[in-house]
Order: sequence, then structure tokens, then C-alpha cells
Amino acid sequence: MKLKIMLVLGALVCLALLCLSYFGLGSSTDKVIIATNADEEAIAVMKESLNQHGYKGQYIIQPQGTSELGGKIMAEGSNIEADIITEASYYLKSAQDQNHMFVPMKNKTQHNTIDKYPNYITPLLGNTGSLFINKKALEKHDLDVPHSIKDLTKPEYKGQVSMPNVMESSTGWLVLQGILNEYGEKEGQDVIKKLLINVGPHLEDGGSGPLQKVESGEVAVGVGLRAQAIEQEKKGNIIKHIDPKEGNFSLVEGAAVVKKGGEKQKKAEKMVEVIQKYGRKDLMKQYPVTLYKGEHIAKDQQPEYPKKWKDPLTVDLLQKHQDIFNAAKKEAENEK
Repeated sequence: MKLKIMLVLGALVCLALLCLSYFGLGSSTDKVIIATNADEEAIAVMKESLNQHGYKGQYIIQPQGTSELGGKIMAEGSNIEADIITEASYYLKSAQDQNHMFVPMKNKTQHNTIDKYPNYITPLLGNTGSLFINKKALEKHDLDVPHSIKDLTKPEYKGQVSMPNVMESSTGWLVLQGILNEYGEKEGQDVIKKLLINVGPHLEDGGSGPLQKVESGEVAVGVGLRAQAIEQEKKGNIIKHIDPKEGNFSLVEGAAVVKKGGEKQKKAEKMVEVIQKYGRKDLMKQYPVTLYKGEHIAKDQQPEYPKKWKDPLTVDLLQKHQDIFNAAKKEAENEK
């Protein structure tokens, strides 16, 4: 009899453990899960805004790459674990078109945006692209200061350029938009090919990779985020940003709440409002792109050649540009 009782108890314990492993321990199930493509600086601002306004310990942040998170929301829709998504706006729009997964927000600040956004997106920050140089490295290799992306296709820059891979980083798309907007698809593909030949092994998965290589002097020129380069300039580093003549293109990242219903969804909506209301000012310092009426950025933060792609940014457009990039990459590899 004792053996029977022990076997039953053992089975119940195993069943309980199985349930816990499947459904979670329960302590975090009430927490709002935030899946984000944001970098460390933006995540720090989000945390501070939430912690200082009553939400400390009530959320979990899950950082992911832009492409990784974008693919996840496209594939999983409202079945995704996250309650809040902060992501590039073109991924949010495409995911909503496909999956109808986000709830309309009632935040009045959305009516104050400079550009129009769907009511389920709360814009948080904008990223702008630029070139940047290591002045000492340029002098060491007897290179002129580049003034355009096309300048970097000249033979003398071979091995001295680093850029983000558009297959992994949204920052890389800023580069492609500048090239394809200025030169068209046919000539643009040739420019990308020549650029990739000069980039060689310095094609980076992350948007911050080129800046790190330029800072170290491993390469003389990088393509990446303008705000990051300016921040290093202000710290007295040997970095200098250069606005390319093809234009400074920007990408907007926003927050959206996944359609799940219940009190947790309501909490998630309030948390997005808190991040926008109390974090936007600090996000502007890190990412000086005006998104709302009445916002101003310092003169030295204003790009020389601000441009926007002529059509709305979508995942389909990204795929088209990635196809051009991959074709150019294949040509570059064949010429090595």
C-alpha cells in the first residue's frame, strides 16, 4: 500500500513539474513581456521611464535583432509571447497587414506626429545614417575624406571600409536606400558591387560593428548611424561624421501592443504611453530625429542631406533591395 501511495505521489510530482515547465512558474506570467530590437541605450531609457512611473518589476525585456524579431512577428502573429513589440515601423505595418495582431492605441500624442502613422504604432525614435571616418587612419593610408558613398568604391579604399549587412541589420538598409535612390537599380547594383569589393571582410552583422572597427583604426571609414558617430565626436574621439551626398535616410522605430485582451493588454497599453511620454525626451538626445510637432534638435545634429524613400517602407520593399544586394554580392565574390 505504501509503495502504491509513493508511486501515485511521484506521478503527481512529475505531472506538476511538467505543468510548471510548460506553463511557467507563475511568478512571471503576470509580467508584461517587451520584445524589442532597440539597442542598449534605448532599452536603458525605456527601463528608467517604466521604473520611475510605477512599473518596476512588472515587465521583462527581450532584446532581439531587427530581422530576427521582424521574422518572428510575421510568422507568429498574435500568438507571439510578447505583449509589447518595439520594432522598425515597416515591420510593424507589414505584420499588421498580414496578421491583424496589434490593438489601436488611444494615446493622444499620436495625433501630434509630423508624419502619419497607423493608430496601432506609437513612434519612439528615429535612426539616421551617415559615413564616419577615423582621421588618423585616413592620414596613415593617404586617403582623401570621402563625401559620398560612391567615393568609397574607388580602388584606394579597398580594405578600408566597413558597413552593416542589410541581411542582418536595418542600418544596412539606410545605405542601400541612398545608393538606389540616387543611382537607380541598374547603376546602383554596380555601385553596391564595387562597395562590397572594397568592404571585403568588414561586412558586419550589427549596425554598431562598423563604428567599432573605425574607432580601433582597423578601417578608416565606416557606414552606420549618424547619432553614434556624433556621440563619439563629442567625447573627443578621433571619429568624424560625414553626411553623404546620396542623402541621410532615416528609419523610425515604434511600439505596438499585441492584441490579447484582458487586464494585461490594458497594462501594456499604459506602459507604451509611459515610455513615449517620459522617455521621448531622453530618446531624442540619443537619436536626434524629430518625430512629433514642436520637437527641435540642435543645429549640429541636423543632417546636411535629409531624405526619405519615395514610397512607404515595407517588408516587400526591403526584400526587393536585399535581392539587389545579394546579386551585387555574388558579382563581387566572382570578381575576387
